[in-house]
Amino acid sequence: MVDQLIHVIQGECRTSADPDVVLTTTLGSCIAACMHDPVARLGGMNHFLLPEEEGAEQSVSMRYGAYAMELLVNGLMRAGARRDRLETKLFGGGHLSNSLTDIGEKNAAFAEQFLAREGLRLVGGSLRGRQARRIQFWPVSGRARQLALPIGLEAALHLQERRPARVHGSVELFAQSKSS
Repeated sequence: MVDQLIHVIQGECRTSADPDVVLTTTLGSCIAACMHDPVARLGGMNHFLLPEEEGAEQSVSMRYGAYAMELLVNGLMRAGARRDRLETKLFGGGHLSNSLTDIGEKNAAFAEQFLAREGLRLVGGSLRGRQARRIQFWPVSGRARQLALPIGLEAALHLQERRPARVHGSVELFAQSKSS
């Protein structure tokens, strides 16, 4: 059977117990947390832009890590997961340009601190670095795959903000820039 790809964009959170679903996203400095309960056989992914912000009005936006992480954990628990069984893989937090503040580092540090503070297990992933990445996550099995994208900051930001233009079966096609 052909997998059903669901693209998670900035500010979104998706959960699923469907074995045919693959959650996918493209990251630069943003973070995607992929959580999975191996007993309940369900999982989910979020995609956030910034770490937590001071003040209640700002922190209730999916753009912020604190809200996005709580939404993912609570969504999984409502679907039948148990908090003590959740396994998390974190991706993103790239630093794609020397001229900008390293928001990727701040995002990565926030995500790691959130898991530690909440007693949630970090079992894998890929944080920081200097490349954009495409993530695929199978929420029922907890399997994750990363493809490093040899693109610059502007292209990565553009990809983070939109859904893929065309998906053919279980294969997404990406244009890669040539290395010199």
